[in-house]
Amino acid sequence: MERDPLLPSCPRPTQDIGWCYLLPIPGIPCPILLFKSLKKAMPVSYDIVVIGAGAAGLVVASAAAQLKAKVLLVEGSDRLGGDCLWYGCVPSKALLHVAHTVHRIRQAMAAGWVTLPGPAGISVDYLKVYEHIRSAQSYIANHADSPDRFRQLGVELVFAKGHFVDGRTFEVAGRQVQARAFVIATGSRPWVPPLPGLAEAGYLTNESIFDLTRLPKSVAVIGAGPVGCELSQALARLGSEVTLIASRERILPKEDPEAAQVVQQQLTQDGIRILTRVRATAVGQEQGAKLLSLKANSGAGTAAAGDQVIRAEEILVAAGRIPNVEGLGLEAAGVQYTPQGIQVNAKLQTRNPRIYACGDVIGGPQFTHVAAYEGAVALVNALFFPLSQARYRVIPWAIFTEPELARVGLTESEARQQYGKDVVVLKQEFADVDRAQAEAAPLGFAKLICRRNGQILGAHLVGSQAGELIHEVVLAMSRRLPVSALTGIHIYPTRSEVNAKAALQHRRQQLATNPRLQNFLQGFFAWRRAWS
Repeated sequence: MERDPLLPSCPRPTQDIGWCYLLPIPGIPCPILLFKSLKKAMPVSYDIVVIGAGAAGLVVASAAAQLKAKVLLVEGSDRLGGDCLWYGCVPSKALLHVAHTVHRIRQAMAAGWVTLPGPAGISVDYLKVYEHIRSAQSYIANHADSPDRFRQLGVELVFAKGHFVDGRTFEVAGRQVQARAFVIATGSRPWVPPLPGLAEAGYLTNESIFDLTRLPKSVAVIGAGPVGCELSQALARLGSEVTLIASRERILPKEDPEAAQVVQQQLTQDGIRILTRVRATAVGQEQGAKLLSLKANSGAGTAAAGDQVIRAEEILVAAGRIPNVEGLGLEAAGVQYTPQGIQVNAKLQTRNPRIYACGDVIGGPQFTHVAAYEGAVALVNALFFPLSQARYRVIPWAIFTEPELARVGLTESEARQQYGKDVVVLKQEFADVDRAQAEAAPLGFAKLICRRNGQILGAHLVGSQAGELIHEVVLAMSRRLPVSALTGIHIYPTRSEVNAKAALQHRRQQLATNPRLQNFLQGFFAWRRAWS
């Protein structure tokens, strides 16, 4: 057998030098020298290059640096944190906190608990609200997401846009860098519908609404998903006239219908005008106001709101998101993508096994905690061996309206499609939880979706602090515990009792549907009474 002249052989194959001891035949490539030659043939600048400094990218970069890998973090803007810090989670929750506080003050006044001097009532200084939002962002930007913190961890930062030159080379800031692995975490941005006149009239998205220093008198919100519902309620509670436009027959179409109905009921009580089964068709302008033309959608279901024109000071577009894939040179890198995002396998690898992608850019569940989870999976696979897989069976999320809506796992309809008659639904109203009554917040319920054997398939909570209460169920599902695990001791009085009360219904249902057990118990106690 002739030896490939490009591959080195061990000069002394019988010498005990590790792997060479296993290959004593002259002419067989020595693995040690082969590794050294490959290392010379494939020079790399970094162990990992992370493209995008949002939730997913920051998880990958910080963890990789702490594992002593050589890391380059590339961010196309001039700051770290991504959509969550600057346009999403942080500013929206800061805004909602103020809005809910104002609402509680009004509730206290209506109940007679609080009285204010004079007839003026409550006024909101929106400039102070803006300053509160910026304060929350500034603290996080200067601490957890500080560039100095990442540099101290050993991460090299480049604030510039870059692109792939080929499957293993990335060009940024005039440099061409190579790495053992790349992770694309460039996130997403708001999708803006191509409505005639919208660009000329101007509009807001989640990327611009938090720049306002004055509260609009009226707002038309296009899109009734989580972002649209949260911002609609915040603006309405602060004093804006809000019209919420839903193209489907109800708001929050991906959520449990009963839970979504509870949220819709509260939004209506907050003074929000909700129009269902309509779509925006055009935008005009008149005397400083914006005119949004709506057309009824056809199809079965709830009666549509009908064709009409909405007059508003501002239009907020919250109609979905699209991935940030432009300008990355993905074609040159052999990375495939669709309008929904970069295509990846269960290990979060693209078609180029050297390149991974995670977060909003892959088009999955678009939540910060999901992006962080995917970042952890991509990190392990990129730095070590690609064996870990992203699993989405137990992924919780919450919508931070008031009441909050939280869910994990399957909906009732999804469960029945998969398991048919083997599904049982355990529902507990917050009205029967003493803490909820004490706090005058009895709206909502907990719904557990289970199989007859007690396996938890999903959970839906709507009510105060639902986003916190869901984690008990998440833990049970992730550890594959039966629903009976939720019936343990809960502190009284707490809202968490809603989970225990719902879970106890499973035992009651088991007894109610088992006549043999009922007959046995009846006979047992009759026998015991006779002998007492």
